[in-house]
Amino acid sequence: MKRLFFIAIALFIGSKSIAQDSTVNLNEVIVTANRIAQKQSQTGKTISVIGKDILEKSKAQSVAQVLNEQVGITVNGAVNNLGTNQAVFLRGANRGRVLILLDGIPMGDPSDIDNVYDLNFLSVQDVERIEIARGNQSTLYGSDAIAGVINIITNKKNIAKPFQFRSTLIGGNYNSYKGNIQFFGRKNKLNYQAGYSKIKTKGFSSAIDSSGNNNFDRDGYNGYVLHANLNYQMTPSLSFKVFSQYSGYKTDLDKGAFADDRDYFIENKNINAGAGFHFQNDRVSVTGNYNYSEYKRFTLNDSADFSDYFKQNYFSKSQYLELYTSVVLSKTLKLVQGGDFRYGSYNNNYLSISEFGPYNSVFKDTSVSQSSMYASLLYASKNSKLNIEMGGRLNLHSQYGTNYTNTFSASYNLNKTYRLLGSISSGFKAPSLYQLYGEVSNNALKPENSINYEFGAEQHNEKLTHRLMYFYREVKQGIDFDNINYVYFNFQKQIVRGLEYEASYAISPSLTATANYCFLNGTDLTQSRISFADTTYSYLLRRPSHSGNIRISYQHKDKWSLSINGKFVSARKDIMGYQEPDLLLHGYCLINTYGEYKLHEKARLFFDIQNVTNTKFYDLRGYNSIPFLINGGIIINY
Repeated sequence: MKRLFFIAIALFIGSKSIAQDSTVNLNEVIVTANRIAQKQSQTGKTISVIGKDILEKSKAQSVAQVLNEQVGITVNGAVNNLGTNQAVFLRGANRGRVLILLDGIPMGDPSDIDNVYDLNFLSVQDVERIEIARGNQSTLYGSDAIAGVINIITNKKNIAKPFQFRSTLIGGNYNSYKGNIQFFGRKNKLNYQAGYSKIKTKGFSSAIDSSGNNNFDRDGYNGYVLHANLNYQMTPSLSFKVFSQYSGYKTDLDKGAFADDRDYFIENKNINAGAGFHFQNDRVSVTGNYNYSEYKRFTLNDSADFSDYFKQNYFSKSQYLELYTSVVLSKTLKLVQGGDFRYGSYNNNYLSISEFGPYNSVFKDTSVSQSSMYASLLYASKNSKLNIEMGGRLNLHSQYGTNYTNTFSASYNLNKTYRLLGSISSGFKAPSLYQLYGEVSNNALKPENSINYEFGAEQHNEKLTHRLMYFYREVKQGIDFDNINYVYFNFQKQIVRGLEYEASYAISPSLTATANYCFLNGTDLTQSRISFADTTYSYLLRRPSHSGNIRISYQHKDKWSLSINGKFVSARKDIMGYQEPDLLLHGYCLINTYGEYKLHEKARLFFDIQNVTNTKFYDLRGYNSIPFLINGGIIINY
């Protein structure tokens, strides 16, 4: 650990000789850190932005795949067959500890075990940018933000014409195709956007055929996303918006690890709609949002002989209401304060038929709610060197009562090139509705609490931008599953330490390189998966100790471009089975490439190749990862 730390420090300091006379470039505006538009140089929080330049080169990929290439993020399922359940791990935290925002609004399925949002409901072609705020963000964003927040932004900026049109058509091996069409424009005070995305593939077998007979069938996927939103600028200070999204997909499933199934599928649907307003003048801004979501999940294993027949329906809904304001108190002080209300409910029914006869169970509609108030004071010195944020949040949950979190972050610009930053924050995760009242529930569960420390340094100049961060997170009363009593429980403690390094270097006006690396050192004091007595695990399931990504991009004038991506994941462990030791999954390297050629001002051709070397690797025990995949297509802008 110490050796790695000092190596990274040496890299950081040594790089000064590359471009020591250049100037800082910290002017990119972000909104996720403190709920207000501000430059990255004005916050002590660790923020990364996936911009349009990266997303434009990811058209054949999924949102999960794009996230999986970011420092400190592991998305189990991202490199498996389409439709695989996505588990987002950030900085080594367990599943469900990253809050997904869609245009700033928290998303989650109340019927999901961890109340997580299904990334399969999104198309990467509809995403404009992604902001990732690492570390505890519970003060501003509430439950589930223990490891951080990922804000997926679909709203387009700088729309000038009354009508604009964009379409992408993609085809590839495994009988895959993707289509996307978007309409957007601005007329007087009205701004509109609408789009439709479609993806269909015959796919490959989700489960591994360990017998080697190659008789497992392909598991296909058929998905779509339809969205629209309107924004009306009533006055220079006041605007209103309405938005909606309808998403769904049907995907074939296998029976489990190493086990085929030819008549098993799941069909998921999501309706998301809402409205909001924003008022802003020189001193005050006020924002209000309301969001309503419905989730439907239908699973069917239609065995012809009824030897393994079952079907299951889940229906859930959530509502979210927020109002917050930002007030300029002086030239150096701002106050952000607000409150929100969250409501979630779900029901389900299950029917199975076997040699023992039929079995039917019904879970009646059950709900939980939560109200919160928060405030954050932001200080920025007149010389723009010192920035401080202090904040707190009070939560009132319908099941477990009150909970309080707080945060302190700061940054200091040493000069035009170097900046120090760090934060101390507490976080919490409320037990999900499923964990409190579901089939294997425990309504005596307590909320999961955590404390997070991080500090580091950044360097920015005309050619080089890089950042080194150290973080430490301690979780108490963590929520996990008891494999003896088949019920959820609070385990004792989890500690994760780590290093994150990100770098971007302009080798020449046409050639750029970006890289990132993450080291994780985690321990869990929890129930043994073999003996069920308390024990300490010195590793984190499905999360590698070492991971890294590198991208080299070349742009030839304005005619064609080429980029090559490399990904490295070290060995990690997965669950083997009941009362068996965890299984070691070997590390792997993955190479992808992307190329684009400009046919016309309004048309471009491109290709995308994933797993160029057709490397055989496994991200989940018993399930296939992507083979050699090639896609190509055309982009039309009008």
